[in-house]
Amino acid sequence: MTLKVDIRKLSFINEMAKVGTNGVADNMGKLTGEDARMEVTKTNFIDVDDIKSQLDAGKRVGVRVRLLDEPHGHILILFPEASAKKITALMLRDVVDDMGNVSGKMARSAVEEMGNMMASGFIDGWADVLGRAIDTAAPQLVYAPAGDIVVRTAGLGGDDLALFFDSELSVPSYQIEAEIYAFPDLEEFVGMVNGIEPQTA
Repeated sequence: MTLKVDIRKLSFINEMAKVGTNGVADNMGKLTGEDARMEVTKTNFIDVDDIKSQLDAGKRVGVRVRLLDEPHGHILILFPEASAKKITALMLRDVVDDMGNVSGKMARSAVEEMGNMMASGFIDGWADVLGRAIDTAAPQLVYAPAGDIVVRTAGLGGDDLALFFDSELSVPSYQIEAEIYAFPDLEEFVGMVNGIEPQTA
């Protein structure tokens, strides 16, 4: 497996992270009616065995989305439980008067819809950079400690390494927090990055 990235193309990996998270923020802004910001705090190729040690032990609710086209792999959108409750209220605000009457199924559906919307924004950003369509499978709802979800997802690709985007979402009025992790097929991803032609002025 060839994982050597042309050093001249390293900036594209950061650019893809930025474009992807901008897509998430745009979608969140449309939903909430206010500016949402998402910042990529770290981009790393990391050993799957080391990922868990970098995450807190708190549980997360979110979605896992499988990419059906290159660079294949999975995108994870995870919310702390407190944020998941705020998302439920946000998504159902025009439907339900009393949040105390919201069933567990409705709450899970609201989080799944939000996660899928965020994942779509991220993947659309990647598709724009790569100049190709990227289709996805139906989102899968996940609920477990953060480390367990991330390690499980990273392991689905069969690689010892994963591309680890550490991103933070901020929607000020709603105080929603979210995390995004991207686990593309590394050989395909590196091949696509190396194949991108630099833009000339």
